[in-house]
Amino acid sequence: MPFDAADLTALIALCRAEIDRHGERLSFLDSAIGDGDHGANMRRGLEAVYREREVIAALPLPAALERIGLVLVMNIGGAAGPLYGTLMMELGRGLPPDADMADFATTLARAVEAVARRGRSGPGDKTLLDVLYPVQAEVAGRAAPARIAECAQSAARATEMMLARRGRASYLGARSVGHEDPGASSCALLTATICQYLKEHAAP
Repeated sequence: MPFDAADLTALIALCRAEIDRHGERLSFLDSAIGDGDHGANMRRGLEAVYREREVIAALPLPAALERIGLVLVMNIGGAAGPLYGTLMMELGRGLPPDADMADFATTLARAVEAVARRGRSGPGDKTLLDVLYPVQAEVAGRAAPARIAECAQSAARATEMMLARRGRASYLGARSVGHEDPGASSCALLTATICQYLKEHAAP
């Protein structure tokens, strides 16, 4: 689908609203295996992006994504800021101005690997990467937005039974099992929000 400033502005507003709606749950999840502030941190980050939405939307898409990443790094506390920021900045740096879906899939794969390097994590470590990797695979396979959203939500739920191997949650050892990872949860929420928008606005 063509993607213009109006689309980006709408998506920023939708993502901000979704994180605000689920902020308390994200912090509740984080209170079990982290500092209990993931919801507040994500709200602050998305609010900062929302405040800059008009400036961001006026940029070419690659530059807009990179700017979003920088804002997230500067405003989301904890580990999530560098990870989300890295994802968005790498997407922006890698996308050509006239990107198609093949370009996006390739760039997303590289961006996810950059997040893995930044967090020194991989699949199964109970982080947002446990959502990003399966989502990236679905994007590479040209899955429909509804399928990608379903995949993201299922992947987040699957972290509940994982043993945390990175971050503060890893200090809990076996006690980290039985709790959904808050970063995976916020990643699934954002992915599902974007996919819902794409589904509703895709060309017939």
